[in-house]
Amino acid sequence: MIIIKGVPASSGIAIGRAYVHEDDELVVEKRAVARVNLKDEVKRFRDALRMTNSDLDAAEKKVLSMLGRQHAKLIDAHRLILKDPLITQEVPARILREEINAEYALSQTLEQANRNFEKIDDEFFRERRHDLFDVGKRLIRHLVKHTRKSLSDIKDPVVLVAHNLYPSDTIHLRESEVLGFCTDIGGKTSHTALLAQSMEIPAVVGLSDVTRQIKNGDIVIIDGDRGLVLINPGPEALDKYQKLKRKEKQDEKNFERVRELPSITRDGRKVSVMLNLDPREDIRPHVLLKPDGVGLIRTESIYMNRTVTPSEQEHFEIYTLLAGAFAGKPVTIRLADIGGDKLAALGIGDLDKEANPFMGLRGIRLFLKHSDLLKLQLRAVLRAAQSKNIKIMIPMVTTISEVRHVRRVIDEIYAEFIKAGEPLMHKPQLGIMVEVPSAAITIDGILPEIDFVSIGTNDLIQYLLAVDRVNQHVAEMYDSYNPAVIRIIHLIVQSAHKKGKEVSVCGEMASDTVTAALLVGLGVDTLSVPPRRYYKIKHMVRGLSFAKCSSMAQQALLMASGEDVRELIYKALDETI
Repeated sequence: MIIIKGVPASSGIAIGRAYVHEDDELVVEKRAVARVNLKDEVKRFRDALRMTNSDLDAAEKKVLSMLGRQHAKLIDAHRLILKDPLITQEVPARILREEINAEYALSQTLEQANRNFEKIDDEFFRERRHDLFDVGKRLIRHLVKHTRKSLSDIKDPVVLVAHNLYPSDTIHLRESEVLGFCTDIGGKTSHTALLAQSMEIPAVVGLSDVTRQIKNGDIVIIDGDRGLVLINPGPEALDKYQKLKRKEKQDEKNFERVRELPSITRDGRKVSVMLNLDPREDIRPHVLLKPDGVGLIRTESIYMNRTVTPSEQEHFEIYTLLAGAFAGKPVTIRLADIGGDKLAALGIGDLDKEANPFMGLRGIRLFLKHSDLLKLQLRAVLRAAQSKNIKIMIPMVTTISEVRHVRRVIDEIYAEFIKAGEPLMHKPQLGIMVEVPSAAITIDGILPEIDFVSIGTNDLIQYLLAVDRVNQHVAEMYDSYNPAVIRIIHLIVQSAHKKGKEVSVCGEMASDTVTAALLVGLGVDTLSVPPRRYYKIKHMVRGLSFAKCSSMAQQALLMASGEDVRELIYKALDETI
């Protein structure tokens, strides 16, 4: 048996025989085009654009019928790519300038774009390059008249193994017999991963060379919760996962029953379960879940797929809609966590390229440098916050001075409204996202300036362990069970509780049933999770004993290795905490 660890992209367990999908190689050769024929070459490219648009029409129809309007926005993103000057202007210009064939001009333009994407620090935006390549491949196929083998042709139940899957591949998975999939590359926030999550297809991505290690017909287990792929498992592992899968199915039937029930442990400890939301999503189905509130609104998505910054009124209308939809419950708006590359793409920055953008100008650092952006978003939030359930969260805080700066801007805005004769009557709570070790270690000093704390475990773990979780060379070192992670969360929770402030967790640790139990034991007050994980986590909370979770957490704090912590927790959960 071989076990490989990758990036958990979509939860659940899949067991089946492998189908290794070989990516069709589109060989694009450079061909000189006579000057007299260049206009015809550009026309050939324009025709391919029209045919690709027709493809998108068909894909949109499929996504709408299968997943609803929320995910049809993916097609909007692809349409925007087709309208991007990089495609509509640069490719024809390259054809004319270099006197070359259209497919080669396009491939060179995509390669240049890929180099630019590699420099983006934000994982979410970096993953958007796969959408660009998806559209690019559609165009090239039309140019070279190549028809791709569709995954919808798979008629037997299989675990799909591929170097990469594009969103256009993923939308065929439900109509095929794909039980789960794993890929060499890809990230958790790619559209492929997001579609897999929506279709509830277990998936692990970023496995480096899984297509080389698995052969057609191998028995494969996909553990989408832990990011594990087991190749030709032994009888013991196979039996264990078959039992887990049966339990998973039984649990799913029971999950919805928790909707009307309070989120408390068996021994009466209140642990709120809230939602992480993208404000561009259709929120109506999420309201029906009846969560305890919204622990995280990712406002950076408002800046996506556009060339100008959103207006104050646009922000205001979005936040007002959210506050109304979840009236009477907290709605936590995180100030946009975007990096410098995105700002430059919006045409409002003249930033030099950063040598290490991952630790560069992003989150609140960027907003403090571009105070007009900070003020615009805060004005919109404060206007919407008069409904009284909105809270403000500052991302990527490193020092107390950043918090004080935001406080001063809020005070300035209130003074401006008073001067204009339109005083704001309510000041929302202000909190920070702790995702940098310096903020965690100095949390004692920051707490008097804020009302609540939210721990962004994804980035905190990366910065604490100096591991890029999407870097295939070190991703296996990203470990939520590392004692350093547990001790720093314990430090934050204990410090906050001493000052009477609540702590939530909105990273992946909160939506994993195993690590979420550890967070409950560490005293975390709120778990904020994606909507698809809501029932499962709430069901899990209601089945826990807080006293036993606390005892487990105290033991974990004394452990020396992640393996020891993992063993401790799994053993404790097997004994039904």
